[in-house]
Amino acid sequence: MQAISDHLFLSPEQARAVRAQFGTPVYIYHFSTLLAQAQQALEMPNAYGLTVRYAIKANPNKAFLQLFDRLGLHFDASSGYEVYRALRAGVAPEKIQLTAQELPEDLPELVEQGVLFNAGSLSQLQRFGALFPGREVSIRVNPGRGSGHSRRTNVGGPLSPFGIWHEHLDSARAIAAAYRLRITRLHSHVGSGADPDVWRQCAALTVALAHDLPAVRRVNLGGGFKVARMPGEPGTDLPEVGAAIARVLRDFREADAARRDLHLEIEPGAFLVANAGALLCTVIDVKDTGRQGERFTVLDGGMNDLLRPTLYGAQHPIWIISGDGAERAANDFIVVGHCCESGDIFTPAPGKPEEIQPRRLPAPQIGDIAIVGGAGAYGAAMGAANYNSFPRSAELLLTPDGELHVVRRRQALEEVVAGEQPLAEIDGWETAGL
Repeated sequence: MQAISDHLFLSPEQARAVRAQFGTPVYIYHFSTLLAQAQQALEMPNAYGLTVRYAIKANPNKAFLQLFDRLGLHFDASSGYEVYRALRAGVAPEKIQLTAQELPEDLPELVEQGVLFNAGSLSQLQRFGALFPGREVSIRVNPGRGSGHSRRTNVGGPLSPFGIWHEHLDSARAIAAAYRLRITRLHSHVGSGADPDVWRQCAALTVALAHDLPAVRRVNLGGGFKVARMPGEPGTDLPEVGAAIARVLRDFREADAARRDLHLEIEPGAFLVANAGALLCTVIDVKDTGRQGERFTVLDGGMNDLLRPTLYGAQHPIWIISGDGAERAANDFIVVGHCCESGDIFTPAPGKPEEIQPRRLPAPQIGDIAIVGGAGAYGAAMGAANYNSFPRSAELLLTPDGELHVVRRRQALEEVVAGEQPLAEIDGWETAGL
């Protein structure tokens, strides 16, 4: 069975079989792609050693965490809850680093278990120092530059709230000295991009800060390795980027008074899982706004499943599989989701989430299958879950033997409303004048 395109791992026959067995919308993940991407990351060129940390936020499904753990990856958690998901998946605490805007209340317990902590602000560093004086610590620094296809994916530079601003490094050192902390790990994350020269420049900015932090032995450059979701879109050449970063680390060693060999860490998320996933939907309506208007294709999935197009103006490939197998002439269609929200769109203008751009597609009909590609990262993990009370979609893993395995069952309405309390159980409601 031949895949629909080089950018998708499903054949039309497989797509029809999936819908018949599991219904839609449904996420499908490709085991072989996950494996190949992880291997490519682990083999990235480096100067003095490499640790690959999977960014859990990209897709925290237990199957992903356990697969990457077995392959030897470490993990980056963006919240205490992500730490616990990794722990529950069997990941050793010392393989998890917490880099969070909001620190968990039980941070001391997590650190005592062995979870690594990465301070993203001066106040976080001070809090850690008060709890654990004399310990080693990592700090996240904003080096003053970022990268990304829009401001919403750029997490470096003066508009970014992430990390300690590089001009405040003296304050970080003062806090460390006050609590006898040893800053042994230096972290930065600039956003998303594929240009090796941008990675080289950002690596150089970050590594230069290590000259003033004599205890640093590891440098973490974060993630943001751009993925080519759309046909013809440039993606990150990891060997080229790795070679550029390795040169920066070698130059640092030559210029450093202690001639330190800095161990490199990276935190890929989308690079590992984006193109390993697709969202399979059904066309539930086709409508237009007159001869001078637009044609719309409505799917039974939406922003509650995949928020990236609405949030970022992100581009995802879309394939239409006709119910009867017949070929149809292509035309321009705006593809929208099933949520009662004008922003629920699958075809935004590139980089402009507030604008819409029709997509050239074989004319869809009600009952056709629509597949949204590149949805393995920041899809099921980031959708506007339960908006309009739509249950979370099922998630499937396609293994090399061609078998499909449920890695998250479809949510039931009872689970959506679980935890809600009826009005009759709220004390005092009868005296509220109703």
